[in-house]
Amino acid sequence: MKGDIRTHSPTSSVFLYSPKNSDDNVSSTVDGDELQHEKIKPYTRKWETSIMATIDELNLISKRRNSDVDHSCDVIHDVPAVIFSTGGYTGNVYHEFNDGIIPLYITSQQFNTEVVFVILEYHDWWVMKYADILPHLSSYPPIDFNGDNRTHCFTEAITGLRIHDELTVDPILMKNNESIVDFRNLLDRAYRPRITGLIRKAQEKTSGCALATPKRMHNQPKKPKLVILSRKGSRAITNQNILVKAAEEIGFEVHVLRPEPTTELAKIYMELNSSDAMIGVHGAAMTHFLFMRPRCSVFIQVIPLGTDWAAETYYGEPARKLGLKYIGYKISRRESSLVDEYDKDDPVLTDPSSLNQKGWEYTKKIYLERQTVKLDLTRFRRRLLRAYDYITRIHLQSQHLA
Repeated sequence: MKGDIRTHSPTSSVFLYSPKNSDDNVSSTVDGDELQHEKIKPYTRKWETSIMATIDELNLISKRRNSDVDHSCDVIHDVPAVIFSTGGYTGNVYHEFNDGIIPLYITSQQFNTEVVFVILEYHDWWVMKYADILPHLSSYPPIDFNGDNRTHCFTEAITGLRIHDELTVDPILMKNNESIVDFRNLLDRAYRPRITGLIRKAQEKTSGCALATPKRMHNQPKKPKLVILSRKGSRAITNQNILVKAAEEIGFEVHVLRPEPTTELAKIYMELNSSDAMIGVHGAAMTHFLFMRPRCSVFIQVIPLGTDWAAETYYGEPARKLGLKYIGYKISRRESSLVDEYDKDDPVLTDPSSLNQKGWEYTKKIYLERQTVKLDLTRFRRRLLRAYDYITRIHLQSQHLA
């Protein structure tokens, strides 16, 4: 929308005013002032009727200007607005990035931070969680549409966010051909100051009389760092301790990371940005592959029974687009805890696709909520070796170029 745009939160409306004597071909309403009225839910997952039913509706109303009834401006902005909702699946890190942060980047990048975000279903915790990223998308504080009753006036507004595909940015659809790698570079700029502060704080804690970490011998090569994204409950790796030992025997320096909902994203970013490889079982936490370095990192996704399509669509293909070396590890039936619950000839074990065709609720209840993994380390070791060899080769190439 462009023109005289004014918000009116009490009626969940955004008005676009036209000159009173404008000659419009659109049918007027009874009062003679309203020209057009549309309802929109500014959330990206338009194809999911169940979640869209929970999103607050916004009225977009075009009216003839009438000084007697127009809402006067309380705040005048000289930059455009992007209006969107942080309702829906917000609270799940995959959806926060896929449905929110990345589409927000796609939609607002053209304005080079000269844009105001107007948020329906505003959450303080969401603004705090992404406080490092938001200033790199907008130079202005966001507006709580429902909580701010003032009339905000703009000359341009975009209602809703553009989404390209799963966790990605399509450069063909971007004004300056930005890609998911450019988005990842923005994350690096956003988190760098906080990471620097965290490192400085850690160094201060080890000063004084604390024992210094022994220096690595000059001829001792640095071990590749492997981060295991650990789960508890559903889709946990029940023999994780053995996995750690196997990876260490191959030559990895292993870090086990278990993100909690309250874990600061900058801390997760710091851990994964400095890693050479990541292992995790399919789930929302795999979204953190976005924090890994393109062209030199390996992402190993453990794929439980019944999750093949989702694992590839939501994380495998997007990881490749980011430039990661992606290795999918599809578990065998004997590696799934479901083998203890179902007969060996049950379709749950022999034909997961037939269960998935019954609907998402079947997939969620059986394969996501009731399944754990006990890795066959003889099989999985081959993936670890592939990752180790790839990382070693990349490091050697980097040293040669240097």
